[in-house]
Amino acid sequence: MTSSRRWAAGKRLKRIACVKVERIIHGLPQWLLQEYLQSLGGQVGEKNIRGQGWEAWIEKIDPYRIGSLSVGRLKLVIEGEEAVLTPLLDKLDWKTLRGGG
Repeated sequence: MTSSRRWAAGKRLKRIACVKVERIIHGLPQWLLQEYLQSLGGQVGEKNIRGQGWEAWIEKIDPYRIGSLSVGRLKLVIEGEEAVLTPLLDKLDWKTLRGGG
């Protein structure tokens, strides 16, 4: 989903393309995802993590269950300038990559 926001820059308004991305992440604790976002320039707030040109929210959701196996899940919603989010999400993908076994 792409939208536009107007940011005041003096007396002129400038259009910036914004994007909202939602991802479900399995098997990663919330504190570690927060650390990853901090390492990518984010500052942890009370309800969100904000970086230059982006803002993220993390929500715990019901675990994924197969029989007696239960795997924790997080919902990550991240919104910001498209030019900023693309490289940020690429770096986050590498950090959250887990090998199978």
